[in-house]
Amino acid sequence: MTNFSELIKAEFPSIDEDLKQYVEGVLENGADEFQDSEDVYEAVGEVLHEVSADKSEADIKNICTQLLKILNPSKASASNGPARVLNAPVHLGSMAANLESNMDEIKSIWVMQRDDSLKVDAKKLEKAELKLQQKQEKRSTDVCRTPAAPKLETATASQVNLVLAYGRRYGLVGRNGLGKTTLLRMISTRQLHIPSHVSILHVEQEVVGDDTLALDSVLQCDTVRENLLKKEKELSAAINSGSTDPSLSNQLSEVYAQLQHIEADKAPARASVILNGLGFTTAMQNQATRTFSGGWRMRLALARALFSRPDLLLLDEPTNMLDIKAIIWLENYLQNWPNTLLVVSHDRNFLDTVPTDILYLHSQRIEPYRGNYDQFIKTKTEKHKNQQREYEAQQQHRAHVQEFIDKFRYNANRAASVQSKIKLLEKLPELKPVEKEVGVTLKFPDIEPLSPPILQIDEVMFRYITDRIIFSNVNLGATLESRICIVGDNGAGKTTLLKIIMGILTPSAGICHTHRNLKFGYFSQHHVDQLDMNVNSVELLQSSYPGKPIEEYRRQLGSFGVSGDLALQTVGSLSGGQKSRVAFARMCMGNPNFLVLDEPTNHLDIETIEALGKAINKYNGGVILVSHDERLIRMVCNELWVCGNGSVKSVEGGFDEYRKIVEKELMENQSK
Repeated sequence: MTNFSELIKAEFPSIDEDLKQYVEGVLENGADEFQDSEDVYEAVGEVLHEVSADKSEADIKNICTQLLKILNPSKASASNGPARVLNAPVHLGSMAANLESNMDEIKSIWVMQRDDSLKVDAKKLEKAELKLQQKQEKRSTDVCRTPAAPKLETATASQVNLVLAYGRRYGLVGRNGLGKTTLLRMISTRQLHIPSHVSILHVEQEVVGDDTLALDSVLQCDTVRENLLKKEKELSAAINSGSTDPSLSNQLSEVYAQLQHIEADKAPARASVILNGLGFTTAMQNQATRTFSGGWRMRLALARALFSRPDLLLLDEPTNMLDIKAIIWLENYLQNWPNTLLVVSHDRNFLDTVPTDILYLHSQRIEPYRGNYDQFIKTKTEKHKNQQREYEAQQQHRAHVQEFIDKFRYNANRAASVQSKIKLLEKLPELKPVEKEVGVTLKFPDIEPLSPPILQIDEVMFRYITDRIIFSNVNLGATLESRICIVGDNGAGKTTLLKIIMGILTPSAGICHTHRNLKFGYFSQHHVDQLDMNVNSVELLQSSYPGKPIEEYRRQLGSFGVSGDLALQTVGSLSGGQKSRVAFARMCMGNPNFLVLDEPTNHLDIETIEALGKAINKYNGGVILVSHDERLIRMVCNELWVCGNGSVKSVEGGFDEYRKIVEKELMENQSK
């Protein structure tokens, strides 16, 4: 096996590994059936021609002879019998009468028809292809498993077999609407086969608001610690009340030992570190949960999950509720997560940083890949190329066999071979071409240039009535070439600044100058939530911009990937990402020359975020963006405005510099 494998590699250095294994499988399984080098050529010659355009037919046949010598030396030495020259009349009838004793003589002058119907047995060829397919499946399955790790959870749905190994961090990816969130809910509610001893926590709902302090809300997750503290209090009270029961002291000593064993005294500090990382100041940690908004309560739910450390932690879009500083902290924290993590996220940078494995959901099945998202893209692309090559090679093989069948269909001498070839085609595994996912395209309108100045903010200060100053002494400017991203902690005034720029809010002091022909296109998450859910997308645009032909509305929707029957579905039946695209289409119907985008990625999948970045780069108007998606920021922004500490400042060095500032702050907070 090794010798002819080396020969193939030496003679055909550019051969694809899958095709090489295919050829080796055919040769290995047909070794006993090959009668001569022509048989070998019939079996693999067509494939070898495909991978070596510089070799002639004679070269390939010579290589097939060498392969036969390696596979079956005895047949190679006598593949055509002893060499003879037919220089006298031969009586074939008498030779046929002595067939067995004169076999060599007959072979020397007569090409015999083999009774085997195929050059390579159809069953053996099918077996070889099945073996190759199993190898490929094993390769793709093995890349997501740690051999020594125990199975944590097995989920079977439709054609899906999902195995999660203890201690691995999995990123579940796939287009919107395929069922990623549904799968997480099925796991968390144990609708799937999951070992009973495995603890599962799904961060899905915000913490209920009551008088419990934020820090206590997190500490209460540790039920073991809470029960021990409760027992300690009861025993201490009984002893202090004068009880003479001698066992109480022993019980109390045992409780103290257990509290020491679980390091109960360190729990408040650990909970505080988690809360601080997620943006809760010391003062906020001592506030009642009812004082927080829904977004902050979701952060509390995440903090409780991180503190309780379940065997399997399920996170669904955890970065949606976080600012960039909290996302960076969470990325660093989860890289040291001791148990198993399954996370759904559209944040490309998060998926490149946190997961050890990617689970790719598509076509009602899950494909596992080892590595982060970037490695997944590379591996998937290469895998699809190989699958397509294998499909094309099989199609050529089918065409070659079909050509033989068509050529000799009515030849009586070849009838057996033709029938065998027909059976071969029937038994070949049916490979399918790689299904390419429909690409997402977004296109913002082309606009006419404006002469500067376009936008200027001078000495702007803003404060809400009877509230603290949000920011002051803000001096910034923008042009139609600007690609500005505003970053900062939640509550630092990012959205407030956008509204001042667009004239929705009036600054408490200072002036915001805008060009008289500047037309803003404003996108925010509440615009998506406030779409009329009872009409279709065409009717929605028609109500906002009446009097235009239907074709124009449909063309506008089509430029944001909402076309065909999708444009005629009610808005309420669309996915979150599709609703966002409808909102983009409506925003651009008025041909704005300056886009103001407030967290536009919250409901978009990774492919649509990529398309949004490309569309922004092609747009010839100005853009101001508020986002926590690091990849999108790096993709489009050439200027960074940072909100915080009562000011808004432009940061030179872009996002890299801002990230350094954030990581330095996080390190300083951890060291305190």
